Amino acid sequence: MVRLDVDTPTGPARIELHRPRGASALLVLTHGAAGGVDAPDLTAVRDAAVAAGMAVALVTQPFRVAGRRVPPPPWVQDQAWIAIVAVLRRRLRGLPIVVGGRSNGARVACRTAAACRAAAVVALAFPLHPPGRPDKSRLDELDLPDVPVLVIQGDRDPFGMPPPGDRRTVRVVTGAGHSPKKDAAGPAATVVEFVTTTLTRLTLAPPTSVRGGERGSAHPQVSQQVLREPLSGALHRRRHDPADGRPGRSGQRDVDAQRQADHQ
Repeated sequence: MVRLDVDTPTGPARIELHRPRGASALLVLTHGAAGGVDAPDLTAVRDAAVAAGMAVALVTQPFRVAGRRVPPPPWVQDQAWIAIVAVLRRRLRGLPIVVGGRSNGARVACRTAAACRAAAVVALAFPLHPPGRPDKSRLDELDLPDVPVLVIQGDRDPFGMPPPGDRRTVRVVTGAGHSPKKDAAGPAATVVEFVTTTLTRLTLAPPTSVRGGERGSAHPQVSQQVLREPLSGALHRRRHDPADGRPGRSGQRDVDAQRQADHQ
């Protein structure tokens, strides 16, 4: 494993790069809003992917390197991520790149998939909406990639359940919330299978062409499907002091958690 410090337009980022000999692809993953790259699902995917002959880069974004627990505005966050992936592309020249992350990191990967020229996206615990606020849907971000997307989501996740789509497969993890608490080996194996299958199809697909004014795509369609597998977890609520409408002393932690949730 190699540790890299990378300068970005919004500050330094840290990368843990795991590169087995003869790597077939590069999987670039990042953390959630207040988390780190040591999250159980990220490390499980890393271990499974490296064992399958893929290089894996676990990225700590600039705001977390600086010690902040709430991400900057999306355009700032995306600018840094695109720069990070560009550095990794140059370093591992020639390898197809799959981007992804958990929670807030999955949002970043979806928003920037095209700019990063990603072959696919892996979204772990995609936060479809803040807890209790289905009216604030982020489905538009999940719909952005024009490449295959794998979503792995707990059926008890208070951030909602994304629907499958034309290029989106949703793996439902029975008993799981937003944060994995049990063995994540099953979902990790699903990620490796998805990446392997997607890149194989991409290699065999015909090149991009334009016919009749419409642009064809070399990216394979992923049929809509929902799969199931066990795991577990939980998350946030908000509480206010009824006397003045502001957070009470005991409720401040919940408000801080909700602020983080809004940025997941």
